[in-house]
Amino acid sequence: MITKKEIPSVPLVRFLKHSLEILKNPLPFHHENFIAKGDTFKLRIGFSSEIVFSRDAAFIEYVLQKNPKNYTKSKIQTEDLVKYVGKGLLTAEGDLWKKQRQLIQPAFHKKQLANLLDKIREAILLEYKGIEVGKAMDVFPVFNDLAFQTVVKSLFSSAASAEDISRLQFITEAAQKMLVKELRQPYLGWWFKASGIIEKHLVLTREARQILKNIVNTRRESKERHDDLLDMLLEARYDDGIAMDEEQLIDEIFILFTAGHETTSNALTFIFQLLAQHPEWQDEIYKEIKRNDNPEDLMLVVTTSKVCQQVIEEGMRLYPPVYFMDRVNVEEDEFNNFIFKKDSKLLFSIYEIHRHPELWQRPNEFLPERFEDGGRKFSSQYFPFGAGPRKCIGNNFAMFEMIIAVTELVKTYKIFQEFETIEMTPLITLKPKNAFLRFEERIK
Repeated sequence: MITKKEIPSVPLVRFLKHSLEILKNPLPFHHENFIAKGDTFKLRIGFSSEIVFSRDAAFIEYVLQKNPKNYTKSKIQTEDLVKYVGKGLLTAEGDLWKKQRQLIQPAFHKKQLANLLDKIREAILLEYKGIEVGKAMDVFPVFNDLAFQTVVKSLFSSAASAEDISRLQFITEAAQKMLVKELRQPYLGWWFKASGIIEKHLVLTREARQILKNIVNTRRESKERHDDLLDMLLEARYDDGIAMDEEQLIDEIFILFTAGHETTSNALTFIFQLLAQHPEWQDEIYKEIKRNDNPEDLMLVVTTSKVCQQVIEEGMRLYPPVYFMDRVNVEEDEFNNFIFKKDSKLLFSIYEIHRHPELWQRPNEFLPERFEDGGRKFSSQYFPFGAGPRKCIGNNFAMFEMIIAVTELVKTYKIFQEFETIEMTPLITLKPKNAFLRFEERIK
């Protein structure tokens, strides 16, 4: 008979002692606990509240792919995030999620995305015009604007004004910062409500929704086709032939804004920092670009840029934009001789899994060659877009966008580092910090 194991526990006093450090960056604290306690431990964050942390790749594979019906997203996404972005594909559960996934999935099929590649490239090249040659610059704002404009162009073509776009960007970023405060300082929840800080951000959210409604109504009234994501969403029909109602449509669009630009801008920034540290890989990408027989065929570019894809995949291994995933088990479950009581809060560290020394050779080194045969061989330990039924619906969109962004920049510039080490700020996503680079025109 196999003996059930007790999940190692980190006491509340240790959590409180390191609370200020955790607020700034929780990753070192969690890493110390993984080293001391093993790949799965529970952390007490209150007298009656605890979270199970894990960097066990087999466990997350079990939860996401082998037994997903017993695991739902936590209150963080299904309630806390919902109040800022609505109940759409990212935050919905159960029948609503299934219904929305089935409806929206066709819009993100590779054949449909082929229609958007020119819009994506146009947005990218427009942002690259702001690069100043020979000058150290923080590139995160460049890639943040690039990713946001790419989502805007893909969604709306030219339907949104510059003022609306700027306002939407400000509101989505302000909402994320507020949610981080709520999650990392739960003991100040009463103050956030009493002081009106939460309500202030909810007012901003309502403003953003109204901007989106105006854009949608303008498109409907124009009766013009643009073959963008908005057209696809407006034309999508459920099995009964009915279209999405307006509130659900706005929820989905708002979530596409929030999830669609944040993760990509983070990933691109880290990838270009890594390329600056490893110029030999810039050269390899440039050689690949020169080998491309038809650079104007964007679908050909994104499907044959194998070296570029290796670099992107390795960048997301080292710095996964979605660096943790949370789940709650519906019924009691068992894994690796640990018993997980019903409604256990589980937090999987993708960052730790992607650097686990038992899973990866030289785990902290930038080695794109490990993905020479593609990422499929690492599917049980590599989760940049999640896995299972709830794998990110926009994974192909994001990869196409990043390949175009990398190839267009490397084709024109050489990239040099103006930073000592790669810094990061873990918020809802893993954000870069002090990402200073210098660009010099490439002599062709």
